[in-house]
Amino acid sequence: MVIDRQRTTVLEFNQFVEREENADKLFELIGGEIVEVPSNPFASEIGYNIGFPIKLFLRENNIAGHVTGEAGGFVVAGERYAPDVAYISAKRQPELAPEGYNPNPPELAVEVDYPSTLASQRKLRTKIASYLAAGTLLWVIYPETKEVEVYAPGQSMHLFGIDDLLDGGDVLPGFKLPVKDIFQ
Repeated sequence: MVIDRQRTTVLEFNQFVEREENADKLFELIGGEIVEVPSNPFASEIGYNIGFPIKLFLRENNIAGHVTGEAGGFVVAGERYAPDVAYISAKRQPELAPEGYNPNPPELAVEVDYPSTLASQRKLRTKIASYLAAGTLLWVIYPETKEVEVYAPGQSMHLFGIDDLLDGGDVLPGFKLPVKDIFQ
């Protein structure tokens, strides 16, 4: 059955998120739909287990860049996303936007799909296409199966298991992260 969904424009989305009653909430614009970003301590910790090693790698290697958590929003292929972890180099953008959604997409985005549902999978499919269209390297984390899907523009998806090693590819050359460390 096809459901006719009302599509929201970026202008309508911006007006919606600026309402006083939405001041303490985080929203994404996915495929023209406004979606409140769910948050839970478990998924947040998973994100931290990825964001912290990235930030440490940047410091130890004297690389200028920005790492954001789940409250950092980005414009990605015309939509508005709040990845659980994101990285953008200082070369691409010296300073992040002080408010709202950062105008440039991240170079690396991490989405933690927990709990994974049919609805979350539908939204993820849209987000994956948008991230790839924007040139973003994407890691999708599945805590329930302890797996990571890696999507890089122009390449096929790669699935990593608990005994595998993620790397930063062309975005963060030299960065390595054991998948088991994500789920410690």
